[in-house]
Amino acid sequence: MTRYTTLIDAPALDALIDAGTVRVFDCGFDLADPDAGRRAYAAGHIPGARYLHLDEHLSAPAGSGGRHPLPDPERFAAVLRAAGLRRGEQVVAYDAAGGAFAARLWWLLRWLGHEAAAVLDGGRQAWLAAGYPLETHVSEVPPGDFAPAPPDRSRVIDAAGVLANLATAERLVIDARSPDRFAGQPHPLDPVAGHIPGARNRFFKDNLAPDGRFRSPAELAADFAALLQGTPPDRAILQCGSGVTACHNALAMEVAGLPGARLYPGSWSEWISDPARPVDRS
Repeated sequence: MTRYTTLIDAPALDALIDAGTVRVFDCGFDLADPDAGRRAYAAGHIPGARYLHLDEHLSAPAGSGGRHPLPDPERFAAVLRAAGLRRGEQVVAYDAAGGAFAARLWWLLRWLGHEAAAVLDGGRQAWLAAGYPLETHVSEVPPGDFAPAPPDRSRVIDAAGVLANLATAERLVIDARSPDRFAGQPHPLDPVAGHIPGARNRFFKDNLAPDGRFRSPAELAADFAALLQGTPPDRAILQCGSGVTACHNALAMEVAGLPGARLYPGSWSEWISDPARPVDRS
């Protein structure tokens, strides 16, 4: 049986649903309206899907670690078990935002050793465009037996590590925020404008084709090679506003065959919480 570890298309997902060999999660969210995803899920979701909320399930409470710190592994695992997830079971995450939030679940599962995780390419829109139905019913499921591996420390770097890297320049910071935010233009999500010194910008939406699906592996590989400029992919640090859309760049790099980048979970929202950390507005 094929194991999907990056992307999956709608027909393949439909086949897995028919076979009963997949656990689907709706990760729909809107930063400007945190309850929008839950309302959209209630109005219609992919059959069998369970809803995971970015603030409540895919993150720890906001605080000194930024707006969306990584969730406590055991509490997160309990949420997944309650949703029926079994060890080794194929997971597919989706949203209606090009994978911006679904990629967070994909990354978290890999962080905890669950490799059979994929994002629905094109999301909810691709599912509907292919003619597949939504449902409003939420079926009861027996608890699963998912047990997380110890968090993979090789996948993350903390603020101290990013700060130390300013002196060594051993790693390249890649910022997934929009170009205007990166350049330091005012934005409601950024109390302090600018970017981490030495960072380069890769807006996560540039990973997508006009139809909302991920661009081809060859196109993504060419883009990231131009951005990395010889830096090995496992020497990259991925960040964004709060460690969410940076996961989209992590997924795109995996699709491109460039694995190994580290996530800075606190990202800009944590970085600017300490005024001693430098900010570049050039």
